[in-house]
Amino acid sequence: MSFEISKLQYNGKIREITLGDGEVTIGGETSYPFHLFEGQMLRPPIIAMEVYDTRPEDWSEAALEPFSDVIDDPVKWAGKCIDNYGAEMICLQLVSTDPNEIDRNADEAAEVVKRVSDSISVPLIVWGTANHEKDTEVLKKVCEICHGKKVIIGPLEEGDYKKIAATAMAYGHTVIASSPIDINLAKQLNILLGNLGVPDDKILIDPTVSSIGYGIEYVYSVMERIRIAALTQQDEKLQFPIICNIGKETWKTKEAKTPIEEEPKLGDIKKCGILMEAMSAMVLLLAGADILVLRHPESMKLVKEMISDFSTK
Repeated sequence: MSFEISKLQYNGKIREITLGDGEVTIGGETSYPFHLFEGQMLRPPIIAMEVYDTRPEDWSEAALEPFSDVIDDPVKWAGKCIDNYGAEMICLQLVSTDPNEIDRNADEAAEVVKRVSDSISVPLIVWGTANHEKDTEVLKKVCEICHGKKVIIGPLEEGDYKKIAATAMAYGHTVIASSPIDINLAKQLNILLGNLGVPDDKILIDPTVSSIGYGIEYVYSVMERIRIAALTQQDEKLQFPIICNIGKETWKTKEAKTPIEEEPKLGDIKKCGILMEAMSAMVLLLAGADILVLRHPESMKLVKEMISDFSTK
């Protein structure tokens, strides 16, 4: 007698969302991540690479090394990520707008975004600093100056979503609904965006993530509950693709930044950082991530290999 795998019956589906000018489509899953024996995973998850709008001052040498020749030019940096490393999307982190750092004004920040957007042919994610007042000012300006580019704007939180989402909607951009690791808050923000008039095909979920060793098990459980509700409980307000901005979370840890001379037990920080990023990313993929934002090209290579292996029946 042959062995038959027990299978779940799913009655929900993750929405398919097209990003940019149609270059990338995500979503469409009808089963849990990589459960190809139970349902469809129409397309593999997408990997975006980080680009900062100013030279990063807190990165380890291991993280800086692959971009040492372009680190002062976001346009060249984005180009290298695409041409040399195969990035499928670019995530431009607007760290210079942080009021506690450079505090770059909205006009200057938007000009940088426009130059990067004009120079690439893949979808662009624009990520603010999560400072409500400054993000409202900056991201609204980005939406205006990038009219027609169909960028992905985030993070939108309960404290700033109204003005940013309204502007993004007016100019045809996609928004990232960001909530602090809580399924109920994630659903509530999606409802609020819907009530504002944001179309369902213009919303991504950012559950807020962390790396291995820093609370990823709680992140996993929340993401898992989101997918369960979306696929088995027909919760339409949670049937959106998920984006995880994991690169910066792994590379800020002591394991990825502390030189071996200071802490020999941690080992080589380059190997540790790459493996922490890749392992954290794979955990999030198994929890339901559709887009990963990564930093190091070696991490991306490892994750792509694992995606390929897991996507083969």
